[in-house]
Amino acid sequence: MGTSNLARLGLAAMAFLAGTTASLADTQWVLPSAYPPANYHVQNLTQFAADVEAASKGELKITVHPSAALFKAPDIKRAVQTGQAQAGEVLMSLHENENPIFGIDVVPFLATSFDQSKKLWAASKETVAAALDAQGLKLLYATPWPPQGIFTKKELASVADMNGLKWRAYNVGTSRIAELVGAQPVTIQAAELPQALATGVVDGLMTSSATGVDSKIWESLTHYYDTQAWIPKNVIFVNKASFEALDPTVQTAVLDAASAAETRGWELAAEKTAGYMDQLKSNGMTVGAPGDALKNGLTEIGAKLTEDWLAKAGDEGAAVLDAYKKM
Repeated sequence: MGTSNLARLGLAAMAFLAGTTASLADTQWVLPSAYPPANYHVQNLTQFAADVEAASKGELKITVHPSAALFKAPDIKRAVQTGQAQAGEVLMSLHENENPIFGIDVVPFLATSFDQSKKLWAASKETVAAALDAQGLKLLYATPWPPQGIFTKKELASVADMNGLKWRAYNVGTSRIAELVGAQPVTIQAAELPQALATGVVDGLMTSSATGVDSKIWESLTHYYDTQAWIPKNVIFVNKASFEALDPTVQTAVLDAASAAETRGWELAAEKTAGYMDQLKSNGMTVGAPGDALKNGLTEIGAKLTEDWLAKAGDEGAAVLDAYKKM
């Protein structure tokens, strides 16, 4: 073989090895979510992943897996803790049984507007981050859902009318509401909701207008009561070991993208809430505020749930609530 051919082969081998080294240096993460691709939380996640890849110049690529395709909603957090996934998004209150602080944003009527919810997050963020840190997770950001209301297949004049409903429960608070009003709790996560509605497994639930639209809830139910009971949040976190293994410049890229995603997520929630309500109405649902009797009954339930939460959360929970009330 001639010298020139050997040189070309040598250059080709060097290029191949350089490309292989570069690809091995790139880090691949998966980020499971329980929500459909069209949901604004997932759209925000997708933009977050794109921002990280761009800022890290391709050193970190995050692939978002929506619709509970990789892990079911209750399993996502554990998957990230054990390293089966490097990052994840969950509804924070799903894990209230692990630590009461994860349920602070679903204490009824504590924070019912986006401004109040943002203050509650500011008051509780450090405590939530510490709780996740103790579980091997690093908090990145949180984004809210629209205020929670009640969907049913019938008119509700008072909480007594909720007796006997097949009530979708997805966290401690919604299960407790079923208990207090005499409804039958059925544990259904977001990805399973359309099927549960279509088959009549549930005929009443408290959730956001966003989830109502995602599940085309008007195909099964008829009424929506805008109770604005609470504003739950999704938290997005990473496995601490995976994060600490990143180059410092890539860590900065992740944190900067997370900060931008949090700001964008709160803006998206506020912008989309009115549109979701309009979609419910345009698809034939009866949409309105609860009457006085229903509202008063829900307020009494809210007071009981607040007592329940404070009894579990103890001094730490009381300190967070005190900080919130002073804002």
